[in-house]
Amino acid sequence: MVTSSDQQTRVWFITGCSSGLGRALAETVLERGETVVLTARNPQRVEDLAATYPERTLAVQLDVTKPEEVREAVKKAIAKFGRIDVLVNNAGCATVGAIEEVSDDEVRRQFETNFFSVLEILRAVLPHMRRQRSGNILNITSMDCFRANYGGGFYCSSKLALEGISGVLAYEVAPLGIKVTMVEPGAFRTDFIKRSIVINDTQIPDYEPLLGNQRQALEEHDRNKPGDPKKAALAMIQAVDSDNPPIRLALGADAVDAIEQALEFIKAGLDAWRDVSVSTDFDEVLADKIQVAI
Repeated sequence: MVTSSDQQTRVWFITGCSSGLGRALAETVLERGETVVLTARNPQRVEDLAATYPERTLAVQLDVTKPEEVREAVKKAIAKFGRIDVLVNNAGCATVGAIEEVSDDEVRRQFETNFFSVLEILRAVLPHMRRQRSGNILNITSMDCFRANYGGGFYCSSKLALEGISGVLAYEVAPLGIKVTMVEPGAFRTDFIKRSIVINDTQIPDYEPLLGNQRQALEEHDRNKPGDPKKAALAMIQAVDSDNPPIRLALGADAVDAIEQALEFIKAGLDAWRDVSVSTDFDEVLADKIQVAI
């Protein structure tokens, strides 16, 4: 485990610090005596934290979809603190609409924010972590990667893309002392619905039986979510503190339930069609496998 003195020297670079899980994580890390690069599209929204912890913060403007701002933010972080020990790719957005309804422009916006911006940040930070031969990367994905959430097809797809590179990245950088964790949150009591979710303008009547109630619930901005952002922050810090952090970290009982149900569903389908699936190998390959089994 990391000692208290080691924790105080760690520098966290967190995207999307102005609210939600990013804000809760930044506050909790600072309360523990560590250092945070506070990034936000509007840095004024994190000025209170910077004023409270002036020696251990750097507030920088960062629209994650702008590569020049990504590079500049990382440059400023290294110039002030000399290193980045923990990178948290938290900033994200979502669009609600059926696959047929959502425009190409909105799909691209979704992937630019949730996937390509993370790729840009990774490529800016990884050279510094490689030189250090140490670092932790937390990529915030979603429990929606494991369920068919009506109207959330492109949000799920962008987060699945992020999970795809995260899993491979974890193996690529492990020999370099860098650890990667996919954080898969459930529903947390933040302002994500109000702040970062767009309800698609085009609404096809045929999809209303599926999507109508969901749209209404989002518009009413239900605040009765089960997840506590402070506890999520503590869980993420615990993962970073660990000598062996998980590659996947589900946050919330709802996330655990969703993942367990998805695994059971996948296993049931695999078992039901196993004979058909394995029958597609060449006959000699099948014969060899049968012989080995005997």
